[in-house]
Amino acid sequence: MVVVGAGIAGVACAVELTRAGVPVEIRERGRVAGGRMASKRFDGRPADLGAAYFTVDDPDFAEVAGEWRTAGLAREWTDTFVAYDRQGRRERPGPMRWAAPGGLRSLVEHLARDLPLTVDRLVLGVEPGPVVDGRPCAAVALAMPGPQAALLLDPALAEATRAVQDQQWTAALTGVLRFPGRRWADFRGAFVNDHPVLAVVCDDGDRRGDAAPVLVAHTTPEFAAPHLAQPSAAGPAIEEAVRDLLGLAQPAELVHVHRWTYAKPASTAEGTFHLDADGIGLAGDAFGGKPRVQTAWRSGRDLGRALAARLTA
Repeated sequence: MVVVGAGIAGVACAVELTRAGVPVEIRERGRVAGGRMASKRFDGRPADLGAAYFTVDDPDFAEVAGEWRTAGLAREWTDTFVAYDRQGRRERPGPMRWAAPGGLRSLVEHLARDLPLTVDRLVLGVEPGPVVDGRPCAAVALAMPGPQAALLLDPALAEATRAVQDQQWTAALTGVLRFPGRRWADFRGAFVNDHPVLAVVCDDGDRRGDAAPVLVAHTTPEFAAPHLAQPSAAGPAIEEAVRDLLGLAQPAELVHVHRWTYAKPASTAEGTFHLDADGIGLAGDAFGGKPRVQTAWRSGRDLGRALAARLTA
């Protein structure tokens, strides 16, 4: 059994298969696990590049979050963001948002700690059988955005091909900005409405709990689209937008831009996963409701259970 993709959906899938005694291997094309729960270190300090936080309202996911908290990897962060719009700035209460002092990627790595994970392992193709890169296997789980899965699937795998072709995704850029000091009014995170560049801005020093003068900004899909080929060129515009929003006179001393070609599904499919008679499974936050970390975890968990039931029957 092969799971392709070591984001939280793929890892959750592999956890269930392993618990059921199904031999599994995870192949990840990147250098680390995490997927869109990505973190990157700048001078030794992590900043989250993908998901900004996670929320919990599923009892089973609450148990996972509790394990992360007990391990010192996650903490409740805030239930209040601010919102910026044409009427100005106002507080916007909401669900409790959780953060990870070591970066959200550390949570995925913790889940995967006992799993057979191979990174830097590019999968080239999935053919009927199923066969992965010429090697037969019991089943395949593709835990990634549909457009990426489509590049791997042989068109003869018609059901899975239709499922991934139905997915539509939007892009985003993430800008990490480190300033000489903290000069902004107190806030945890901000939703920025009707803005040509910004969608969300988070105080990463508050999110990490170390008070570092670091902000992380997520852009709108419309701004990101023309910058996907050369994301670093968008850095000055992102910095200018953040400084204008928060009234910052000092320029950032570091600006890093990360590209997310497939940042968020534009819509979600019914059911929490796809599994067909060809032995091809699909999982991720494009299934099962509002796209978020919990949704992706539940998708992978449910696919893993369905595969385990089929393979151990």
